[in-house]
Amino acid sequence: MFHVESIFGALTPFNLLMAVVGVTAGTVLGAIPGLTATMAIAVLVPLTFSMEPTSALLLMGAIYTGAIYGGAYAAILLNTPGTPSAIATTFDGFPMAKQGDGDLAVTIACLSSVIGGLVGAAALLFLAPPLANVALAFGPVEYFWLAIFGLTLISAISAGQLTKGLIGASFGLVLSCVGVAPISGAPRFTFESTTLLGGIDVVSGLIGLYCIPVLIDLVARPERHLEIQGESRGYRLVEAVRSCVVNWINLIRSSLIGAFVGILPGAGGSIAGLVAYSEARRNSRQPERYGQGEPRGLQASESANNATVGGGMIPTLVLGIPGTPPDAVILGALMVQGIQTGPAMFQSGGDSVVYTFIYGLFIATLLMLPIGLLIGRYAFKSIVTFPKAVLVPIVAFMTILGAYAIRNSLADAVIMIVLGVIGWFLNRLGFKPSPIVLGLILGPIAEQGFVQGWMIGGATGDPLSIFLSGPLAITIVVLIALSLFYPLIAARLRATPSIGDARDGSHTG
Repeated sequence: MFHVESIFGALTPFNLLMAVVGVTAGTVLGAIPGLTATMAIAVLVPLTFSMEPTSALLLMGAIYTGAIYGGAYAAILLNTPGTPSAIATTFDGFPMAKQGDGDLAVTIACLSSVIGGLVGAAALLFLAPPLANVALAFGPVEYFWLAIFGLTLISAISAGQLTKGLIGASFGLVLSCVGVAPISGAPRFTFESTTLLGGIDVVSGLIGLYCIPVLIDLVARPERHLEIQGESRGYRLVEAVRSCVVNWINLIRSSLIGAFVGILPGAGGSIAGLVAYSEARRNSRQPERYGQGEPRGLQASESANNATVGGGMIPTLVLGIPGTPPDAVILGALMVQGIQTGPAMFQSGGDSVVYTFIYGLFIATLLMLPIGLLIGRYAFKSIVTFPKAVLVPIVAFMTILGAYAIRNSLADAVIMIVLGVIGWFLNRLGFKPSPIVLGLILGPIAEQGFVQGWMIGGATGDPLSIFLSGPLAITIVVLIALSLFYPLIAARLRATPSIGDARDGSHTG
């Protein structure tokens, strides 16, 4: 059961070195806006071709884990998600940094990422074959409702400005429609421009809407980007550990959500982080604190997106279906190595390449704690103390490079800048970037699921009934209703005087 030979195989000096190198390289690359985990793995994959399959797989898993965590740095310190998985991290991470708690936020993000990564790896070790079957039960209708569930987060991140949040999300949905339709192939909103036929890349839009307004504000305002503390308060590890211990239910729940969403092909860490954040807020007794620098929101996002690493490997290794985009790159590298994925990988008598990889993933996740804390401390100090005259050109260069490198397209860099300027004006009018980005990311998933579901239902003569035809779809619809109406119900319950209060009132009256 514990595959002793595989454990020792993961602990060889070379494999440990690969884990350290992978986590470090992934963290650094993931911290650069635009350089996603997919790109970090793709750039470093050629290094694995001459390695043993176990070491190659371990290196790619370590890069993946580090890159997902690295995205939190830019999200917390620059309000710009380093990777799409870190979108929900900006909601509370950046407000914490603005309040002078950036060092604490980075440490909490590191601890949460480690816990989420361990839960995801445990799911891969113990539950891979049965969970892979669950992933196959998700069809177009379930994906449609899952995307709608993610959109309900708009009500959470637009507290007090719901109308503007809905308008922003609608703008994001319109942006997601630019280009060729995913099912019919018809061009939409292209204005006869061949550049727009490919649509607006999500990462380019994300960088533009989040990062460019920050850069414009940095140039336009005389004050510093973040507060400088009088004395360095170090890692603030004790505070971060105490916060994680107190909120352990939130961490475990968010990690399980991340592992589950990770096994759904195409869903990815961004949806996992958003769903976990929404659930953390819904289950909180103080939901109004979310979005204002609430550590529990940061914990939910970071634990969930790192749990997708192990969760996403389940359909990749068991079914040969990549759960997330980085898994697709890893799957291709495995094919180059001559490794055949499938259930047989888990039934080879106990000690095999896959189990050595899984234990190596545990080790890489644990190594992320010291490496992440060390890199995080220097990242925080560097960004806080860097003069703006140096910081702004460096960040601007990295954003343009990141947008260009996604598809080697200059048009993506131009679109990124244009969207960034539009985002800055909208921000001045009170429209936040998060609802727009939510619409941009979830729009294609919702559209594809709806159209495919409608076509399947149309074949039966009743296209609407298929959207409520299965237990999974009904469960997600119930969660959507709870997410939308729970704040109203909770407020109503709080406003209703208890029997005891009523009696007291009658006596005093």
